[in-house]
Amino acid sequence: MSAPEFPLTPTALDQTVLAALAEDLGVAGDLTSNLTIAEDAQATATIVARKPGVLSSLAIAARAFVLAGEGVTVKALNSDGGLVEAGTAVLEVSGNARTILAGERTALNFLGHLSGVASETRKLVDAVSHTSARICCTRKTTPGLRALEKYAVRCGGGFNHRFGLGDGVLIKDNHIIAADGVAAAVENAKAKAGHMVKIEVEVDHIDQIESALGAGADVIMLDNMDPPTMARAVQLIAGRAVVEASGSITLGTVAAVAESGVDVISVGWITHSAPCLDLGLDFQD
Repeated sequence: MSAPEFPLTPTALDQTVLAALAEDLGVAGDLTSNLTIAEDAQATATIVARKPGVLSSLAIAARAFVLAGEGVTVKALNSDGGLVEAGTAVLEVSGNARTILAGERTALNFLGHLSGVASETRKLVDAVSHTSARICCTRKTTPGLRALEKYAVRCGGGFNHRFGLGDGVLIKDNHIIAADGVAAAVENAKAKAGHMVKIEVEVDHIDQIESALGAGADVIMLDNMDPPTMARAVQLIAGRAVVEASGSITLGTVAAVAESGVDVISVGWITHSAPCLDLGLDFQD
């Protein structure tokens, strides 16, 4: 698939990478490389996928090498959103050996984590491809990396839910308790929100659905329901609102959730707990 538009401006990209490099290099820099490798030593290295997966954020990995020091050039050998097999070289860097090693871990940390998000998303997308359901991420992201993690979800073929609290209205259980009921919470939001704002409400039980719809909810989130219950909820809603499923959804259960007829499946773990894609940097002899 083609890559979505990269989410960071050049300035924001550099700020993100420089903060990570500062964390790794500290005050003394790469002590091991500085003591063992000649200052003018040259090398060529490639980042290679150790396991199959979907790539995301090659640009941030490349930038880590450039900002780590002087005298390197970087060439992408693949593209974001691309599915790679084990043994595939995805990025080449050449020039000063010390600089390459100074940027190695930062580059791999970003690329491994974000490609892991993309890879896990693709597994879920493939598992529901026989349905019309969309896989979405949530706000359960690493602080400071939300834009990149949500980009990685798009690289994997998924879609994004809210980027922040200001993006839309999502009435959850605590809002319902504080507002004294589903209907009251939805009615309050409808009365004050602009005409462009959609209202989503989370329901834990089927008997809350009619109250939410009667008050004007645009989206109903079915929280922690099993697929048969979701199917009954979809029949009850009968196209009067978009239906979203959420809560404890795994690769093993996602197909059954999609087959219940829901429109959207939101999954928090694809950003907060996706395993890294195994990639490594190898110097050429």
